Amino acid sequence: MSLMPIKKRIGIPRALSYYNNFPFYFGFFNFLGIDVIVSDKTTSDIINKGSKLVVSETCFPVKVYVGHLVNLLEKGVDVIFVPAIQSISHKINNCSKIRGLPEIIRNVINAPFLMVEPTLDKTENIGFYDFLRESVAPFGITDEKQIKAASKAGWKMYNNFHNMTKQGVPYQRALDCAIKGENIQTGSELGNSLSVVIMAHGYNLFDERISMRLINKLEKMDIKVFTSLQVTDEEAKTAINNLGEVQYWANEYELIGTAGHFLIKGSVDGIIALSAFGCGPDSLMIDEISYHTKKAKMPLLHLTIDEHTGEAGFMTRIDAFVDMLYRKKRQSLKENIDKIEMKESSVDFYEKKNLVHKN
Repeated sequence: MSLMPIKKRIGIPRALSYYNNFPFYFGFFNFLGIDVIVSDKTTSDIINKGSKLVVSETCFPVKVYVGHLVNLLEKGVDVIFVPAIQSISHKINNCSKIRGLPEIIRNVINAPFLMVEPTLDKTENIGFYDFLRESVAPFGITDEKQIKAASKAGWKMYNNFHNMTKQGVPYQRALDCAIKGENIQTGSELGNSLSVVIMAHGYNLFDERISMRLINKLEKMDIKVFTSLQVTDEEAKTAINNLGEVQYWANEYELIGTAGHFLIKGSVDGIIALSAFGCGPDSLMIDEISYHTKKAKMPLLHLTIDEHTGEAGFMTRIDAFVDMLYRKKRQSLKENIDKIEMKESSVDFYEKKNLVHKN
């Protein structure tokens, strides 16, 4: 690997933390005059190139990440951002593969490039500003005031992005607007027949190739879709506590917190869990939410994805789930109408009885 970059530019693979943190990364690096180069959107070729370089047991999202890093190298990018996000709070950890991402890359990529590998580990008192200092040290940037100013620029872009998604702006449109420094408001929407919440990591859900455009497919079926982007951290944390669960994994807000928030409110007709095949933490969290959905009689569909997932089988399961939701909603509406009619009949009977007595 080269010792120092010549150009002030950095490559960011369009995978893993990109889907949660890119607005911050872009705002931060851009403020410091560092050009940000992003890998292409996920394709079968990118997936295959990543899969060939790692052992078969490696989880699907990491295979995709490796493929995106290769894509950047093919573009001629020789400085690549590979963060090691260990823990986001004391003993609130990421999974081992995300924690050891730089080591994985070091062992599978045999090409000359500079890997910028900052560590965030609040369990070991390696905080956010330590993370930022490591991110820009290879560029010779050490001024604390400059780094803090860049951090503010990153947070401004990040918060703008999340304010838009909280209001219902679609992920990609909100991201594009945030990068341009724009802020848009959503107009009024027609009511949807059904609503679902998708509990999934951003890197599984918002990558259209990996998720098979799940959100788009559901919206075409007249279904209102909610995701973790419509749930604040505080709402997710409250939901986890109210369900009687204890947070251990760093991304539980995206899964248990998001699904739990809508489950407790009773504001959706069903829950869809989207996870990568063989992901241990995801399996545990989906088992936990499954326990609560059974108690609440809330329909849950668990979809698993990997490099071999076919769209036909994927859609068959979604169609069957949506049909079941429609039947359940029609039955519920019928039962409510029957109750109202029974109540009205009872009122008419007593009114007529009282009229007879008065006469």
